[in-house]
Amino acid sequence: MSARRVTVFGGTGFLGRRIVRHLLVHGFAVRVAARHPERAAQVFGDMPVLEAVRADVGDDTSVAAAVAEAVGVVNAVSLYVERGGLTFAAVHVAGAERVARQARRAGVTKLVHVSGIGSDPKSTSKYIRARGEGEGAVRNAFPGAIIVRPSVMMGPDDAFVSGLAAMLGSFPVFPMFGRGRTKLQPVHVEDVGEAVARIMDTEMPAPLYELAGPQIFSYRALLQTIAWHIGSKPLLLPVPFAVWRMAASAAEMLDDPPLTRSQVELMRQDNVAADGLPGFDTLGIAPEGIEAVLAGIKPLSAPDRDPR
Repeated sequence: MSARRVTVFGGTGFLGRRIVRHLLVHGFAVRVAARHPERAAQVFGDMPVLEAVRADVGDDTSVAAAVAEAVGVVNAVSLYVERGGLTFAAVHVAGAERVARQARRAGVTKLVHVSGIGSDPKSTSKYIRARGEGEGAVRNAFPGAIIVRPSVMMGPDDAFVSGLAAMLGSFPVFPMFGRGRTKLQPVHVEDVGEAVARIMDTEMPAPLYELAGPQIFSYRALLQTIAWHIGSKPLLLPVPFAVWRMAASAAEMLDDPPLTRSQVELMRQDNVAADGLPGFDTLGIAPEGIEAVLAGIKPLSAPDRDPR
């Protein structure tokens, strides 16, 4: 077993690739475990302290091989759309339990499981319920597991702030989720990556962290903030969640859906860190605000700005 080898499941994803890079900065040797390990070369290039292996959280053999001789494991696998055998329960519950069980069997000393703020095993939402059930399954299989719950994540290549900016700059009327009252505390993906690396580098971490940014917005206020930055003044139109759910059901038939029912369900409830739980402050991190992402988004050119 390597004293500094960490296996990251989902290491080529939006969050996973950040976790990998921050672990490398902290001096860990990283093994990326993914269903398509060839993507690691495209994402990270040729790095001598990084290896990529094929692994599927639905398969015991590949998971066992991926965690062999590792001191730490991070599970950053996520699923937003169910397709065929890829269901929320299969990935977020059974798959998460499999990673935890095989990690414990391999003698791994530290397991970090990435979940999300709002995860609830009693939720009526299949996605939110699976995330909550997954936390319990992981804890049962690996009692010392550390659960990390980020808020909605933003970053230079995100589908959240950057996606909203593109749409707000393109349409004179912008449909909102409900009346835009849902509270959000978006977190920079790089800060989450650094937090996971520090947890892995901490001798006695807390069992649970909720990671959220420094600002709390209503959804309407967030849209207004982004629109102001790009120089747009769209009409924000309230749209009932029932309509969004129907639209998402239709969108999910596409290969790369722009909207999913999981996203709609997440927008029905506040996404804010709970008071009293360990977070960035416990890890000595001052999280970036939305300005860090907006700085990389180009405002509309002068002819495109609404003169009102």
